Amino acid sequence: MTTTATIQEAQGPKTARASAQASLAGLGREALRDRLAEIGIPERQLRMRVNQLWGWIYVRGATAFDVMTDVAKDLRATLAERYALDRPQIVTEQVSVDGTRKWLLRLPDGKDIETVYIPEEDRGTLCISSQIGCTLTCTFCHTGTQRLVRNLTAQEIVGQILLARDRIGDWPGAIAEDPTGLPSGERKITNVVLMGMGEPLYNFDNVRDACAIAADGEGLSISKRRITLSTSGIVPEIPRWGDEAGTMLAISLHAVRDELRDELVPINRKWPIAELLEACRAYPGLSNAKRITFEYVMLKGVNDSIEDAKALVRLLKRIPAKINLIPFNPWPGSAYECSDWEQIEKFAEVVNRAGYASPVRSPRGRDIMAACGQLKSASVKQRASERLAGAQA
Repeated sequence: MTTTATIQEAQGPKTARASAQASLAGLGREALRDRLAEIGIPERQLRMRVNQLWGWIYVRGATAFDVMTDVAKDLRATLAERYALDRPQIVTEQVSVDGTRKWLLRLPDGKDIETVYIPEEDRGTLCISSQIGCTLTCTFCHTGTQRLVRNLTAQEIVGQILLARDRIGDWPGAIAEDPTGLPSGERKITNVVLMGMGEPLYNFDNVRDACAIAADGEGLSISKRRITLSTSGIVPEIPRWGDEAGTMLAISLHAVRDELRDELVPINRKWPIAELLEACRAYPGLSNAKRITFEYVMLKGVNDSIEDAKALVRLLKRIPAKINLIPFNPWPGSAYECSDWEQIEKFAEVVNRAGYASPVRSPRGRDIMAACGQLKSASVKQRASERLAGAQA
């Protein structure tokens, strides 16, 4: 059974509309400092006040200034007059039969993105977006059929984490409205993956700054080893990402021959497989303890032969790696089919025998179009259908 909640059902009438004031939630330390300076906080107090707000926003998950008991009452009033602690607005919330949750979120400018939470018994993974739409047009990916609208700000990227923690009760002392299927551990979001809408390395600075906020040990405190950036292969930015951000890295590979990858992942025409893998071998900090994940979607009769499996093993030689085999998740109008399960197992056996961990990623959230490669703003789909109806009329 799939359940869909409207914004009023998901957040309640009180928070259904965005505040008129600019939000401080999702900002970094320097930006918070600037906002406090704007309302006249003396220079000598700025560091202390930033630390106070940082703790309330990123440790306790405060959504209102009046709960900040160690902040002077008159300052709380001033903050409430000028600013808010808004997250992105929930337009719809869907829950899959397997417990996966997908949120369609509306940003202050009215644009929409999607964010997905995947709970398991001992962990919870939050898949966040870095752009509205995408520019890469990968042929197996639903998001790739949506044109790029704009990059997300660092605040909008972090806001997805805050919103998810609100909804699943992942703040100290919080209780989820619906705890069904949530991990049993204290933390409900243990991992964050930049595998949602967009190519994160085409929004490098904002994604880097957002990851720094997420990894801050005095705030959200998500280890960089539990943050994974997935790229389709923006080769020049890969070493820079390792130097400046240092998170885990995933490569959206999907083919072992340039002529096929040119079709599946068109950015390959600019940076072919050999250049991409050379950048991977040189990724800063790469080791057996910090492996690169190679994502490989299984497409029936396209890239799933035993010969493809053997070629994949040869390609990844000398790269500490894990290989995620992803059963293709269908979407309306796609030209591909998922490989047969027997063929996926044969493919995985070849990779395993070569010494690579190659888990087959179980499809999650297919019934709500929340699985890998299925994300696409529902509002875009709706506008497209409205345009078609208008043209026909």
